[in-house]
Amino acid sequence: MALFSRKNKSVETDKTETVVTASPKKKALATDYDLTQVIVGPKITEKSVKQGEQNVYTFMVARSATKFLVRNAVKALYGVTPVKVNIVNKQPAIRLSGSKNRMVKVAGSKKAYVYLAKGDTINLV
Repeated sequence: MALFSRKNKSVETDKTETVVTASPKKKALATDYDLTQVIVGPKITEKSVKQGEQNVYTFMVARSATKFLVRNAVKALYGVTPVKVNIVNKQPAIRLSGSKNRMVKVAGSKKAYVYLAKGDTINLV
């Protein structure tokens, strides 16, 4: 039953033997992902401005973002290499709102704390 085997097949042309092999699957690279979609924008608050003095920057990121994607996006967009990346995931919730105690759905979000080496800075403004 050699008709359906996955082994290398040989093709003869002009008395020379050519071996045709199956090409290996292409691995996904970091550059295959659109890195501009990873970082939604910087988060500018009193806490994040104070942390910026210690080379810690806060970004709102996509819900599907990982630490490695955030690291690669900061490298590509701002030209600096992060030392460490922490991600905080805020789950969506239902809260009471107003004087009539209506139920309001609060959207979830994801933010990343990016730690840079001394001397590296990101100009967010």
